[in-house]
Amino acid sequence: MYFRYRFHIVLVAVILMIASGYVYPLMFTIGRICLLLLVVLVAVDMAMLWHKRGIQAFRQMSQRFSNGDDNQVLIRIESNYGFALRVEVIDEIPFVFQRRDICFKAMLRTRGDATVRYQLRPTRRGVYGFGRVRVFASTWLGLVQRRFTCCEPQDVKVYPSYLMLRQYELLAMSNNLTEMGIKRIRRIGHNTDFEQIRDYVAGDDFRTINWRATARRSVALSPRIMVNVYQEERSQQVFSVIDKGRMMQQTFAGMTLLDYAINASLVLSFVAVNKQDRAGLVTFGEQFETFVPASRQAGQMQTIQEALYAETTRFGETDYSALMAGLARRVTHRSLLILYTSFTSMSALRRQLTYLRQLARRHRLLVVFFEDQELRDFASRRPSASRLSGETLSRLSVGSERGSLATYQRVIAEKFLYEQRLIVSTLRQYGIQALLSTPQNLSVDVINRYLEIKSH
Repeated sequence: MYFRYRFHIVLVAVILMIASGYVYPLMFTIGRICLLLLVVLVAVDMAMLWHKRGIQAFRQMSQRFSNGDDNQVLIRIESNYGFALRVEVIDEIPFVFQRRDICFKAMLRTRGDATVRYQLRPTRRGVYGFGRVRVFASTWLGLVQRRFTCCEPQDVKVYPSYLMLRQYELLAMSNNLTEMGIKRIRRIGHNTDFEQIRDYVAGDDFRTINWRATARRSVALSPRIMVNVYQEERSQQVFSVIDKGRMMQQTFAGMTLLDYAINASLVLSFVAVNKQDRAGLVTFGEQFETFVPASRQAGQMQTIQEALYAETTRFGETDYSALMAGLARRVTHRSLLILYTSFTSMSALRRQLTYLRQLARRHRLLVVFFEDQELRDFASRRPSASRLSGETLSRLSVGSERGSLATYQRVIAEKFLYEQRLIVSTLRQYGIQALLSTPQNLSVDVINRYLEIKSH
């Protein structure tokens, strides 16, 4: 039982009346009567609430959460009382969210119900534990509250962003992927598979005319122009290769770069399978770790999702030689490798450039690394140093002991951005495709680049 603020206000008023009886004797009598009335009302209020267990609550949510997305949680409260109630609902959410606002007020009519909705955005994969739902009910008197403990504790697994995957799937079914920023790629040239020969229709490319078939058709039947029909190359192997080294532990908007890469890999695998390609997965850190063979079978997406869910972080130095050896043993055919990594300087690239060049000789390689959005904004808008996060500020504070701190930080930020552009140009000089993307645009940028590669 909990006394509400209304009870304390009335009690203070009664005490003041009784205390004033020392000056005005009549007030002492009135105060005693009010105190007795307060006790009676409290007893009535308790009897109304405790004569039966009249509140039930049910938590409704998905059995698994989507990492980096807003996941909806519903709490349904039902009343069996024959009068209206005011309730406060507190859900014991996982402590990792560090939220103190999961407290909702609602009004329940006679034998009525209410639904409370809120959203949670996890930023790390794993198992999250929910506690119980606490419902505090009070009558129209508002003197006391009764606490009802509902729902059993339950765990929910946080998977890579399957909500984004579902959104891409729905848009793909309605042919509206451009709403997500996916470009419509026009095929240039004919580096695709031959499908059939058919009659020419208005709008066909003149370069697709098959003159030999046209000549044969003109001799045998009435003169008609024949054209070749091509389809996109299918059944190529597309591997998402994820670096799990220490540089991928940098955070952006609460999520690590590793988690952004995992979400992008899941969406890319879905798009590749829908494009009749075979999608696979490779992860590596200090050694070659996860390997999912490329396939486009019905259960491939579930296999990739389970593999990505189980990935744990590594804080060691990335070993590209282990990646080379592992791919040489397991991937024998030329494939498209999309490597998610993080290069912050030219020296970091030079240490791995030999391995990247060897990979590019055996496979078609796309290196995807991350652009620091905060550094770019700082260099372009020249904000004050206080607007930067602690991690970025510490990176820019090196060598800024003399002169203006803001000037030094801006120069160092521009140097970092210049090195990132230099990394892209260096990779292209060696015939390695590179993509520099911000974490929030990673999935869309990678899919667009994949469609461009596929169309050429």
